[in-house]
Amino acid sequence: MTSWTERRRSMEARLNELTERLQKIDEELESHNSRDWEELATERESDEVLEDLGLTGQEEIKAIQAAFVRMDAGEYGICVRCGEPIGDARLDALPYTPVCRDCAQKAAGY
Repeated sequence: MTSWTERRRSMEARLNELTERLQKIDEELESHNSRDWEELATERESDEVLEDLGLTGQEEIKAIQAAFVRMDAGEYGICVRCGEPIGDARLDALPYTPVCRDCAQKAAGY
């Protein structure tokens, strides 16, 4: 079992990692200036992948920030849907999850 402090540190480290990654993605997207149509097409395909990675990173950042809000409010570790405690194993695996395993499975249609 991991303590809340350890989970918070882990999420802070992940947040820093994601922020750095998003900065690199932005820099890469801004660096493309090819005038050759073939190169431009290849760059655009690459840009789409980078944009998807950026969006995924932004979603994870929002989830981590929401977990910090729940921690500060004393609501961390409680499912936002059913109000039951979120299992330690789930929080260890996905420390910013807002829902318990049962609610996650219901939302996924299992």
